[in-house]
Amino acid sequence: MTAGTRDERDGRHEWQEWRGWRAAAQDALYAPGGFYRRAEGPAGHFRTSVHASPLFAGAVARLLCRVDEALGRPAELDFVDMAAGRGELTGGVLAALPADVAARTRAYAVEIAGPPAGLDHRIEWLDAPPEGATGLLFANEWLDNVPVEVVEVDAEGVARLVMVRQDGTERLGEPVDGAPARWLERWWPLPGEQGLRAEIGLPRDEAWAGAVGTLRRGLAVAVDYAHTAGARPPFGTLTGFREGRETAPVPDGSCDITAHVALDACALPGGRLLPQREALRALDVTGARPPLSLASTDPAAYVRALASAGEAAELTAAGGLGDFGWLVQPVGVPGPFPG
Repeated sequence: MTAGTRDERDGRHEWQEWRGWRAAAQDALYAPGGFYRRAEGPAGHFRTSVHASPLFAGAVARLLCRVDEALGRPAELDFVDMAAGRGELTGGVLAALPADVAARTRAYAVEIAGPPAGLDHRIEWLDAPPEGATGLLFANEWLDNVPVEVVEVDAEGVARLVMVRQDGTERLGEPVDGAPARWLERWWPLPGEQGLRAEIGLPRDEAWAGAVGTLRRGLAVAVDYAHTAGARPPFGTLTGFREGRETAPVPDGSCDITAHVALDACALPGGRLLPQREALRALDVTGARPPLSLASTDPAAYVRALASAGEAAELTAAGGLGDFGWLVQPVGVPGPFPG
């Protein structure tokens, strides 16, 4: 839904009036000159698990090895990194793989921006996931940047679309209807209390189903800020990030615009949800401190092990990265996690 005028300036669309948040964020993030078209990539503005520690890439490499075994060690094994940023995870996974697995691995970095300088020659850079992959598709903090509509309950108890201008000013628009209304009723029902808000995750459900559908066999994993039914935030989660700090979401291309993901709505039949701390511990990222005896027998090794334990603790911490959700979706193979 759109109202107002549009100017073309420096190759970017500048909207002067009102649009729904989905259209506004889509342009702000992905149009020419948008936030995710910038050369510095996401690492210039926020810190993900990938940037927190190489232990994360090592865990994903171990997961890829489990998928390789479940597939019967095929002649070619695919690793697809969705929302690859500057290719940090893809490169880290290749570096962490055993030599025999790395030799059979075809690595794909999927990102809307162009490839960085000096990209590893083993990585193929794409703007969409390859069709018919056999292996692991891994989407770390991708779905939270799939734009969605925001709704708010008005004084009469009606859920209405939230309209926004390019400067971030908001007002209420038309009542929600059709498929978005049905999604809201099923996955995020709002009591008729004025001011309550929600984000309609239907585009994310569709995006995830599309990504999973590119796999011939293997495993798809989405890792993200998440919430599930029964614990939806009453006022939504829409926010912005700029230069490492959370900020007001303004759809002018100057900041990231993100909202937590209703991962339970995204899940396809056979999918499983678990917290990052549980997934990483199953992949041998435990955060256990090294024995003090090592400090006297090999001080350098003790310092390295202590630093690694600190990084593991950050990746699995309650109230932090450990609270991220993992949506694990097997395609023609057994699930990789016990339980």
